[in-house]
Amino acid sequence: MRTRTPRTRTPRTKTPTAKTPRTAYVLVVLALLATGSGAVAGCGGERAGDHGARGGDDGAEARREARARQVAAAWDGSGAARIWRAGYHPAGEVLQPPTGGFHEGADQRAFTAQNFVLRGTLPAAGHEEGEVRWRSGAPLSLPLTSAREAYASVARGRDDGPHLTVTGARRGTMTVATSRGPATVPAWLFSLEGYDTPLRRAAVAPSGLPEPPIGPARNRSEGELAPLLGLVGVGADGRSVTVAAGHGSCDGGAVVDVLESRDSVVLSARVTGVRKGPCTAEMRRQKVTVRSSGPLGDRVLLDAFTGRPVPYARSEGSSPSGGR
Repeated sequence: MRTRTPRTRTPRTKTPTAKTPRTAYVLVVLALLATGSGAVAGCGGERAGDHGARGGDDGAEARREARARQVAAAWDGSGAARIWRAGYHPAGEVLQPPTGGFHEGADQRAFTAQNFVLRGTLPAAGHEEGEVRWRSGAPLSLPLTSAREAYASVARGRDDGPHLTVTGARRGTMTVATSRGPATVPAWLFSLEGYDTPLRRAAVAPSGLPEPPIGPARNRSEGELAPLLGLVGVGADGRSVTVAAGHGSCDGGAVVDVLESRDSVVLSARVTGVRKGPCTAEMRRQKVTVRSSGPLGDRVLLDAFTGRPVPYARSEGSSPSGGR
């Protein structure tokens, strides 16, 4: 005769996280835009909803929040955070079009496609340094990139479409949004045929990233925790942050949670509503805007998945913002 051994349940315990900063765990507020291409086979149309869902898995939610707290605790008061705050880390475009924008659609398309032609000479390369200056705090001296290096970073297009003609370059400055607020940055001012004002390109590279005090998350499903694609921008009030997150063809889109501490703001991205069935394998890029309870200020904006600061990433298909 077969007998069945009764199963016993082991009660689950929750271990408190050490060195927990005083935080407020805030659910994401707004998903602005999802972009992507490709047909979806057999899994229905993409849904825009579920951005406020809590995921349906209490265990995953607890692990996600615990990971965010670990990242915050590792960075708060760390040497890496001090190095980060002293550096130059753009949070906005480092390439700015002529004042007032481009005259016609063809020029805008050429700019977006990075189609440029050089008909003139560029200043010779040197080994100089330039200063990045903020409204408060010490300036930072950084090596200057050459005019030719700056031009090469701009003129990457290779198609036969419309192009912009560069006739020369000179040294100047531009204003760039950074992790420390607006900064006056050395720039190369490229003269464009048909324009009275120049195209501006920052002439210094961002500071290197410090060694993070915590490693990346491991063995996490995208429904529990996923890496961010980059920082899109910070609102004028300093409280809204727009990031790019990835998701697939057969899901409800990306959600980003916020964990705030005194010294950091940790963002935890995940994918909601994953549906079974055949789907295309493309990664879709979605802009998600979150709000913090206080201005970002000099707090470090961190990705819970990587354990690193969220890098600035230009939006695909967008043109750099204007202004000087």
